[in-house]
Amino acid sequence: MQLTGSAPTGRGQQSARPSLASLGRALRYLSNYPKLTIGATVALIIATAAQLVVPQLLQQIIDTVVTGAMNQGILNLPANVQAMAAQKLGLDLATIQSDLDAAPRLIITAGLIIVLFAIARGLFSFAQNFLSQALSQNIAFDLRNDIYSKIQRLSFSYHDRNRTGQLMIRATDDVERLRIFIGMGLLMALQALILMVGTLAILVLTNIRLTLVVLPVLPIAMIIFMIFGRITQPLFSEIQRRLGRVNTTLQENLAGLKVVKAFTSEKREEERFHESIDSLLDQRVKVSRLFSFLFPLIFLIANLGQAAVMYFGGRQIIDGTLTLGEWQKFSLYLIYVFIPMGQLGFIISLMAQAGASADRIFEILDAKNDVENKPDAIDLGEIEGRVEFRDVSFRYFAGSEPVLSDINFTAEPGQTIALLGATGSGKSTIINLIPRFYDVSEGQILIDGHDVRDVTLESLRQHIGIVLQETVLFNGTIRENIAYGRPDATDEEIIAAAKAAAAHSFIESFPEGYDTPVGERGATLSGGQKQRVAIARALMLNPHILILDDSTSSVDLNTEYEIQKALDKLMEGRTSFVIAQRISTVLNADMILVLENGFIVARGTHEELLENSPIYADIYHSQLSEDVAKA
Repeated sequence: MQLTGSAPTGRGQQSARPSLASLGRALRYLSNYPKLTIGATVALIIATAAQLVVPQLLQQIIDTVVTGAMNQGILNLPANVQAMAAQKLGLDLATIQSDLDAAPRLIITAGLIIVLFAIARGLFSFAQNFLSQALSQNIAFDLRNDIYSKIQRLSFSYHDRNRTGQLMIRATDDVERLRIFIGMGLLMALQALILMVGTLAILVLTNIRLTLVVLPVLPIAMIIFMIFGRITQPLFSEIQRRLGRVNTTLQENLAGLKVVKAFTSEKREEERFHESIDSLLDQRVKVSRLFSFLFPLIFLIANLGQAAVMYFGGRQIIDGTLTLGEWQKFSLYLIYVFIPMGQLGFIISLMAQAGASADRIFEILDAKNDVENKPDAIDLGEIEGRVEFRDVSFRYFAGSEPVLSDINFTAEPGQTIALLGATGSGKSTIINLIPRFYDVSEGQILIDGHDVRDVTLESLRQHIGIVLQETVLFNGTIRENIAYGRPDATDEEIIAAAKAAAAHSFIESFPEGYDTPVGERGATLSGGQKQRVAIARALMLNPHILILDDSTSSVDLNTEYEIQKALDKLMEGRTSFVIAQRISTVLNADMILVLENGFIVARGTHEELLENSPIYADIYHSQLSEDVAKA
């Protein structure tokens, strides 16, 4: 098996800065929810348009007030001076009186319109926020489902190369950072763009000379933001990697808490965790330091622009080419230019984090699966259970030493094949190749003449019952764990499987019986009890091929004897592969394969091997002497 690709946790495999292409791929999930996307966008546009109208109305109010005050001043003059003053301004007294009488109504009307637009802006801002959050939550839901589904289908070789903590952080924190950008940063960026473009258009139409004073500030701010974006993106990638290390350390310690306590290693593990969390803190402080410098710099640039407008606008007012209302309107619109500039810092922060997280998410979603169905894979259908290894060799990585070499044997339907050998001899690897947990590097594995790579994984594994050496139970009841492979199984079928695995008696001894919770990873059960529940779980499938990976290693001799009697009966008619450390459990096997360094060095029945295999005879006699010594 040639393993390609690389672990996503490797620093060398990360790009220097997160790819915007990954962020673009994440945004394609928006197409799954067109109504929410369109609704949020329309609400944002209406809310922003309502915001842009307000300064125009304020100009009308201010100019009306200023004109009214001037008109009132003229009417307060002596009668012989009023006409002269009005004539100098190009007005007549009747027009002045009419404008003065209409001023309160105009102010009230403009004020009411401002209130209406404020209400509209509030309503549509609420709609925008609600719809964008609903949209982002739905996309996060889809991403987490996609990640989980992908992780479930990735081959064992992928999980061999990747740490659980790193995978967990991608499905949780990385998805959340991407969700925040979609729910907040993306629409904020769109709003900033609409607000800036709309404001600049209004400013040009209002006073192009004053607008030209402000324009040089914008490219300076944009260049600064681009520089900061390029600097911070790889820093956020490093934050996620360090957060992954923290999560891995925490996950390992919680899983191995008993070992930590047994070896009184709490202090050392605390120091290890502190080291990882300190590393994360240092990186976060580094990013915070950069943004602490960015925002004051942007506000300084904005204030310089505001000062320039005050100076040049003031001169235009003195020259009579700009009214006070127009100047105030211009100042408010100028704020609408600088607000998006200030938001850009936050948007770039969210985008940098989302870009880094999107890269890490799509590293999983794009990961090559070393074991998958061929496009033309067929359903295995009913089988008799003949298993053949033809010239099988296997290595975990391309160029590495083979773990198995030239393995040839045939298991006829109903036969029991025992695998014996020292740790690392290749026993577990052989049984892992049968259900295609890994694919062979060379040769073939055939079931009833079908190469296992030519049939679908689902149909292949439906015929194989497995009890692994490391017993894994899920948080739930004993009943649920036994029926894990067949959730629709009846109580009678569950009890029959438990009896066959010698588990029924101890299950019935619990107050809640089959409804007893097993706890996380089966913590409430002993090793032998967990093993028997696992055996019952495998038997529920009524498999044609049975794989027992040292399945009696965690039970005492009496329990082992009970289980072995049940298994001997259950193996009848099934092709069975048994890994055992003790020869006593495989004496009745139809064929015993003795492995050493990945080779089959001897094969035959117990009697044949005692006579013809010195290795087997040494193992047998050493175990026999140990049993006598214990007795």
